[in-house]
Amino acid sequence: MLKIAFIASSAPEAKEALSQLVAIYDNYEPENSDVIVALGGDGFMLQSQHQFMNSGIPIYGMNKGTVGFLMNEFLVDDLTERLDGAIQSRIHPLQMRARDSDGNSHKALAINEVSLFRQSHQAAKLKITIDAKVRLAQLTCDGVMVATPQGSTAYNLSAHGPILPLNAPLLALTPVSAFRPRNWKGALLPNTAKVHIDVIAAHKRPVNAVADNTEIKSVLSVDIAEDRESFGVLLFDPDHTWDERILAEQFRY
Repeated sequence: MLKIAFIASSAPEAKEALSQLVAIYDNYEPENSDVIVALGGDGFMLQSQHQFMNSGIPIYGMNKGTVGFLMNEFLVDDLTERLDGAIQSRIHPLQMRARDSDGNSHKALAINEVSLFRQSHQAAKLKITIDAKVRLAQLTCDGVMVATPQGSTAYNLSAHGPILPLNAPLLALTPVSAFRPRNWKGALLPNTAKVHIDVIAAHKRPVNAVADNTEIKSVLSVDIAEDRESFGVLLFDPDHTWDERILAEQFRY
């Protein structure tokens, strides 16, 4: 028998759904379960992925949020059958290593993206090095991000970055309001790429770095690379897979 752990966001709709499902299916503690069913929106799904990173327990999201790009449709009936037939996708986060203006080092994992943003009214000036080769000596912008395939549909998409298939061995390097070079739209990188970003004139033009929800203020440099040792497992309905959603999103008008 499949051991299911139900978790829910604080939203009233998610709590109500939790009560419905627990009344029908047995509810196990996450550490004793075969699968975790997360009820909420994409933000709660991201939170759950961080919480259960490296546990090996797959997470099946059901949408009780707004957009729910990472979530499956909420249905009460036949949940066990849906879970048995779900398709697995294994994801790896990014690791951010940042050095701040006080000389302190910081580490954090990002499932969606690592972003750098200007901290003041002045635009940021950044030098971007990839695999030890300088690719942009100076990017003047509001910010820049490195996004995973999962994160490509989040802030990266709002910044007009490309949408990536979940299992694609790629990362998206996407600027936010690039001023110089004005026509630079970003780049697709192999997921093996090591990205190093230096902040130019950091005291005059301070920059913050963010790995998902972890923010480091006044950074001098940031290193970003995929962490192949860390992983999470997502479950999707066969008729509502990530690839299908990506195709549908690209043909919206």
